[in-house]
Amino acid sequence: MDVKLKTCFIAVDDHDKALAFYRDVLGLEVRNDVGFEGMRWVTLGSPLQPDVEIVLEPPGANPDASPADRQAMAELLAKGMLRGVLFTTEDCDALFERVRQSGADVLQEPTDQPYGVRDCAFRDPAGNQLRFLQRPAE
Repeated sequence: MDVKLKTCFIAVDDHDKALAFYRDVLGLEVRNDVGFEGMRWVTLGSPLQPDVEIVLEPPGANPDASPADRQAMAELLAKGMLRGVLFTTEDCDALFERVRQSGADVLQEPTDQPYGVRDCAFRDPAGNQLRFLQRPAE
């Protein structure tokens, strides 16, 4: 079976702030920026992974979501309760310094984990938790 990840979604409440973080701080490239029916979707990706994309979308972007569902999603996002993504990096400490200097909310400084990785964690401008892990040298 040939199954690969193509796209994942991250809810954001301000696309311009999210772009300043994901594009300018993390170095992801913008692949698409689309507005439709009062909403906006921005697709980004790492130049190192041309086949994998992250879509920044409004909370509750599902067209079938009720107004109450949209409100609940917005409230969960504001609390930082929605999950983000996990990135890998070759140098966790250098990435940590770069992201910390951007003013991002630090959740965890670089730490050697008992399961074999070194990782750190931040919140993006919308409050999503993002983890950055460095695999051990082989």
